[in-house]
Amino acid sequence: MATKTEKAIGIDLGTTYSCVGVWLHDRVEIIPNDQGNRTTPSYVAFTDIERLVGDAAKNQVALNPENTVFDAKRLIGRRFSDPSVQNDMKHWPFKVVPGQGDEPMIVVRFGIKAKRSNLRPKTCRATKDAGVIASLNVLRMINEPTAAAIAYGLDKKSTQKGEQTVLIFDLGGGTFDVSLLTIEDGIFEVKATAGDTHLGGEDFDNRLVNHFVAEFKKKHKKDISNNARALRRLRIACERAKRALSSTTQTTIEIDSLQERGLRNCAWTCS
Repeated sequence: MATKTEKAIGIDLGTTYSCVGVWLHDRVEIIPNDQGNRTTPSYVAFTDIERLVGDAAKNQVALNPENTVFDAKRLIGRRFSDPSVQNDMKHWPFKVVPGQGDEPMIVVRFGIKAKRSNLRPKTCRATKDAGVIASLNVLRMINEPTAAAIAYGLDKKSTQKGEQTVLIFDLGGGTFDVSLLTIEDGIFEVKATAGDTHLGGEDFDNRLVNHFVAEFKKKHKKDISNNARALRRLRIACERAKRALSSTTQTTIEIDSLQERGLRNCAWTCS
C-alpha cells in the first residue's frame, strides 16, 4: 500500500522524444536526464561494443545509421504488409523484415562479431512489461491528449460556472492527436478521441528530405536515395531548418560533401 510520502511519475513515451514528470510543489516538474536535458530522444543504437540510448544514440546516428533504431512506436499494433509500414520503411536506415504472423521485426548488428539480433517492436503489453523490468509499478497507461486533459483539470481552476467543452490537441513528433472533453467543477469527461499517426514533426522532416533529394538529383544528376549516411546528414539538417522556421520566415540548409566523390558543398534556401 502506498504511503503519503510516495509519489508517482508520468512518462511521456513519444515517437521522437520522451520525458518524465512528477507532481511537485503544486505543479508538474519535468525531470532532467543524465545529460541535463528535459527531453530524451526515443533512440536506441547498437555498436560493436555497447548499446546506446537517448542522446548518445542520436548523436552517433550519422556514423551508424543502419544500427540506430527510432520511430519504433509507429510499428505498434501494425503488420509488416501494412501500407503505412511499407511507406515508413523508405525513410528508415535500419532494416525491418516480416516475422511470424506478418509481425514487423527490426534487425540490427550487435557485438564484435556483428551478430544480427531481431528486436520485436513494443506492443502496449510489452511497454507495460518494460516498465516492470525497470522496477516500475505501472499504474495506468493513457494516450497523450487524455494525459493533457488530466493536467488541465489539475492545474486550471476555471471561474466559469457550468459545463465547459474543451478541445485538446497534441501535435507531436510522430502523431497528431485530439480529444474532446467536458469539464465541470474540476471533473472532466472525455467524449471522443481521434488522431493521425502520420502527421507530426517526423513527417515534416520526411517531406523536406524527399524534396531536397529530388532537387539534388535534378541539379547534380546524382541519386542519394540509397545512401543511408547522406540521407541521415540531410535529415539532421532538415530538422534544424524546420526548427528555425518556427521563429523565422526563411533559413538555409548547407551541407559539405553530401555525396562521396561528389560536390564539396550544397546549399538550399527554404521558407
